[in-house]
Amino acid sequence: MSVTIKTVATVTPPYFKETKDILPFVETWLSDQDDRLRRKTLKIFEGAAVDRRYSIMDPQEVFTRTSFQDRNDIYKREVVPLAKRAVENALNKAQWRPQDLDYIITVSCTGIMIPSIDAYLINEMDMRHDIVRLPVTEMGCVAGISGLIYADNFLRANPGKRAAVIAVEAPTATFQLDDYSMANMVSAAIFGDGCACVLLSSNIEDEGPQIVGHQMYHFANATRMMGFDLVNSGLQMVLDKEVPQTIANHFPLIIHPFLKQFDLTIADIDHLVFHPGGKKIVQTVEALFSDLGKNINDTKEVLRLYGNMSSATVLFVLDRFMNSDTVCKGDKGLMLSFGPGFTAQRILLEW
Repeated sequence: MSVTIKTVATVTPPYFKETKDILPFVETWLSDQDDRLRRKTLKIFEGAAVDRRYSIMDPQEVFTRTSFQDRNDIYKREVVPLAKRAVENALNKAQWRPQDLDYIITVSCTGIMIPSIDAYLINEMDMRHDIVRLPVTEMGCVAGISGLIYADNFLRANPGKRAAVIAVEAPTATFQLDDYSMANMVSAAIFGDGCACVLLSSNIEDEGPQIVGHQMYHFANATRMMGFDLVNSGLQMVLDKEVPQTIANHFPLIIHPFLKQFDLTIADIDHLVFHPGGKKIVQTVEALFSDLGKNINDTKEVLRLYGNMSSATVLFVLDRFMNSDTVCKGDKGLMLSFGPGFTAQRILLEW
C-alpha cells in the first residue's frame, strides 16, 4: 500500500511588513529599556535572514498590550477562514470535493480552541458526517511533518481513502510585550504567520510523490530546549540558545540510521525539504548538509520570504518542490523538522 501526496496549497494572512518597516515599532516598544538591549534587539531583527513576515494582525495591534483572552480571540477569529482558504485552494488544485475527504488533521500550537479548527471546517465546508478528525497541538514546529506521518498511518491502514493535513499558525498572537528575554527577542525577529494544506491519498488513481517511510527521533532530557510556558499574558516562548549545537551533536544519528533502513545514504537523496527554524539553525544544518554535498536553498528562501511559521513552514518548503521543474520521476526527498520534546521528525519521499 502506497500513500501519495496529491497537492499542497499555501496561504498567508492579509497583513505583512518588510523587516525594515518593523524596526520603528521595535524601537518604540523598547524606548524605555536599556539602550544596549534596544541596539542588540534591532541587530537581531536586521540579521535574522527574514525579509518579510505576515500576520493575522496589523503591526500596531501586535505591539499593543492586550490580555491573553483578547489575543486568543483574534487567533480564533482569524485562523478558521485562513485554514478554509488553504483547504479550498488545495481541493481545487486536486479537483476534489470536500466530501471526498475521509480524514482531516489540523495542526496548530499558537492559540487555544475547543472545539478545534477542524470542527469548524467540517461544518463550513459541508464535509461528510463520518469524516475522522484529529487535532494536533503542543508539538510546535515539528507538527507539520507529524501531521503527514499520522495521515500516512491512517491511509496505509485504509486503502482508497483521502486525507487533508492543515497546519495553521499565528506566532504573532503569542508575542509578549513585557518579556525582554533573548528568547522573546529572537522569536519576535524570526516568526511569522501562515497556513498550508496538504492532501494525501491511498487511492491508486491519485498521483504524486510517495511517502516511502518515516520516523521520529527523541532527544532525551531536553524538554526545556523549546516550547511555550503558559503565563497570565499568554504563551511565552521557551528557546534555548543551545538548540543549534544540540541538533549538530545528534545530526549523524538523525540522518544516517534512518536512511540505512531503506538501503540509502545521503548521496541518494536529491532534495532536502527542511524546516527553517531560524538563521542559526539553518546555518548549522546547512553546514552539515554542505559537507555531504547537499544544499537547503529552498529552506533559506522560505525563511527569507515568510519567516518561521512554526508547523506550517516545512509545508511551504514542500510546496516549492511540488511546483519545481527540477524534480524528476524517481527523485528522492528527505523531509526534516525539529520541535518541542525535543524531537526530530523525518519522512522519505520518492517522486
